[in-house]
Amino acid sequence: MIDFSKSAGFNLIRRHRAEKRFQWAGRSAIFISLTFLVVMVGSILMDAAGTLRQTQIAVTVDLGPDAVDPDNIAGARFGKILKSALRAQFPDAKKRKEKKKLYNLVSPEGSFEIKRQLIANPDLLGGPQTLWLTASDDLDLFYRGKSDASLPESQRRISDLEVAWIDTLAQSGSLRRVLNWNFLTNGDSREPEIAGILSALVGSLFSLAVCFALSFPIGIGAAIYLEEFAKPSRMSDLIEVNINNLAAVPSIIFGLLGLSIFLGYMGMPRSSPLVGGMVLALMTLPTIIISARAALRSVPPSFKQAALALGASPVQAVFHHVLPAAMPGMLTGAIIGMAQALGETAPLLMIGMVAFVVDVPDSILAPATALPVQIFLWADSPERAFTEKTAAAIIVLLIFLIAMNLIAILLRRKLEQRF
Repeated sequence: MIDFSKSAGFNLIRRHRAEKRFQWAGRSAIFISLTFLVVMVGSILMDAAGTLRQTQIAVTVDLGPDAVDPDNIAGARFGKILKSALRAQFPDAKKRKEKKKLYNLVSPEGSFEIKRQLIANPDLLGGPQTLWLTASDDLDLFYRGKSDASLPESQRRISDLEVAWIDTLAQSGSLRRVLNWNFLTNGDSREPEIAGILSALVGSLFSLAVCFALSFPIGIGAAIYLEEFAKPSRMSDLIEVNINNLAAVPSIIFGLLGLSIFLGYMGMPRSSPLVGGMVLALMTLPTIIISARAALRSVPPSFKQAALALGASPVQAVFHHVLPAAMPGMLTGAIIGMAQALGETAPLLMIGMVAFVVDVPDSILAPATALPVQIFLWADSPERAFTEKTAAAIIVLLIFLIAMNLIAILLRRKLEQRF
């Protein structure tokens, strides 16, 4: 005779063991995912750490009346003044090649830094003054130990003579490390030690502003019509299928569309945040429509039915009762779609936002670039110092994305408490 109690107990034990194995498999998957995330972000942070501070070099320059006219500061030859100061500091540089290496200790921006400091503080005029100027990227890397001095001279970018000069400067206290505010306040540059991210950051903000201004009202309006007012028909089914298909179209296709329509046919300004925002709006629109329709479906039908029973028109019932209750989900979907648009590179490359832009754009019509495009440009640069700039720009982009997602969460919670 079969003992069913023992069989049932054995099956129960097997199910419990299978459940525990499944739980451990899930925990292991989460642990592995978090490990990879920590390793990835940690490696980026380690590469970006060098960008937080920059090396400066103290140079004693002659700012007397023979070198700088107090009535015409902007007309002074600051490049000549800087070179004369460096030669006076290291008189052993006699040959032309040695002088060229000596001048390379200071960033090419050094002469402009002298000019800006004089304009900001005219009291520096009148004689020799010791000014702190931005060092070159080669000096900065060597001073931070990123360049191995034990390698043969032919295998490193910095020569033995330059190493001797740097050692002299370090021993005399003429080198220091300060916070690198230039990374956040400067535009792009071909010199990594003065390259900044402000122009790309402002370009991304302008592009996202245009994208949100176009995609949000159009997407919400389309979702409300399709979900609440459109009658079931072949046309509405066709529109719904096309919206779902557009959400899966590669982003570079939208860039080609913007290139042919906005630039080729309509003649709009190339490399502008206006065109970039319009292309991103086309790409984001299907996501916003789909998320908005899902938010409308999540509202209990009793909201609309109660409003209609009390004498409200269908439009009033939707806009006064259903829409406010669905707005948290709509805003969440819109911001997530905007965050996705922020990280897109391919469509912006197609409309020319890959251009080298130094000046910070002052309008949506000015030439600009964007954060992901700036990362792409710096990652493709052969200069070693741009590796750290690339990692720092990635961190800025991640902070931007996290901030947008936090805003979406806060808005959803606030509106959910309200409605």
